[in-house]
Amino acid sequence: MVLNEESLDRISSWVGLEGTGEPFYTPPIYRFLEKYVPALLRSITNVHITGAHKVPRQGAAIFCGNHLGNLDPFIKILASQRPIHFMAKEGHFEKQPNRFVMISTGQIETFRESGGRDALARAVDVIHSGQCLGIFPEGTRSRRVSPPMLQPAKTGFARLAARFPHVPVVPVTMSIGAREFMPPGSKFPKPWKRIELIIDDPITFAQWLQHPNGGAIDNDWVESTGRMGAEKRQMHMRVLYRRFADQFIGTLKMRGAP
Repeated sequence: MVLNEESLDRISSWVGLEGTGEPFYTPPIYRFLEKYVPALLRSITNVHITGAHKVPRQGAAIFCGNHLGNLDPFIKILASQRPIHFMAKEGHFEKQPNRFVMISTGQIETFRESGGRDALARAVDVIHSGQCLGIFPEGTRSRRVSPPMLQPAKTGFARLAARFPHVPVVPVTMSIGAREFMPPGSKFPKPWKRIELIIDDPITFAQWLQHPNGGAIDNDWVESTGRMGAEKRQMHMRVLYRRFADQFIGTLKMRGAP
């Protein structure tokens, strides 16, 4: 199945996500910390990374993975060797010094009462600016105390992937040790606790749409869907978002997410 660019553009337009129109820049303090914090993290952690060479070195990318501990974003930034701007719940911005750290490193505050609309708009800005966006598909850190800890995915990251069908989505699986490194409620991590992280081959929404085991759609599907009313068309798009999200969670589970 081959989708032409016109079909991909139409699908992107149906997502209905727009940015704020303001350019997004990685804050200078983040660039500064990027030079020194990874060395500090490596000195107190025992992180084993598989697939680091699969991280896109240039251009926009969406990093998605499971969420077990409070320090997961830092471990994923360490593995990617690129600044990542995460969508994070408003609770992380409420108190100092957390608020200073989150704002000065360009993290994106998500207000759940508004359904994350403003955060998604800023996420669009991040990708438009060629930066790296980080999302936890589960929506929040798993509160489960024993496996299976992996939760069903929300579809916000699938909508962003559909909005930018050529931007790679990078699966990042935290498997062994992520929860034990800094258990919920702990104020300090357990140094040198072994953590295993797996980076899989990036996939774009365009590739997934055309794959027989993915979206499995073609130009005729796009043409017929385009003739539908807006409500029915959005229903079809929601089916695609859900399928993409469920398959992505399936990949994380297959790769060892507890």
